[in-house]
Amino acid sequence: MQQLVAKIAIPIPEDQILISKVELEELKQQQLFGTYWSMKDLEQRINRKQEWIKEHILFPTKFRKILDIEEGGFVFYPQKKGQTWSFHARHMAKFLDDHFNQIFLNCN
Repeated sequence: MQQLVAKIAIPIPEDQILISKVELEELKQQQLFGTYWSMKDLEQRINRKQEWIKEHILFPTKFRKILDIEEGGFVFYPQKKGQTWSFHARHMAKFLDDHFNQIFLNCN
């Protein structure tokens, strides 16, 4: 069998770089380290309003046992007026990925 070997040059614009998928994922994860989301941040991340998030993610017992910092989780649930929600970004992002089907399957 014959083979043809060719070398070509593909120009890459100055404002772009090539990186591996593994490196891209590592960069994405590093971006979330030490980052905390507010309720507004979470709304933007999943494109749902606060009321929906509370009803389908934060208050169902099966999820609250995982999420609530008082249960060893990574979400601060406000306990009195003036306190705000706080979400550990990296852990919350992973939770949302891991539980996507459970969250969105029965929430029409």
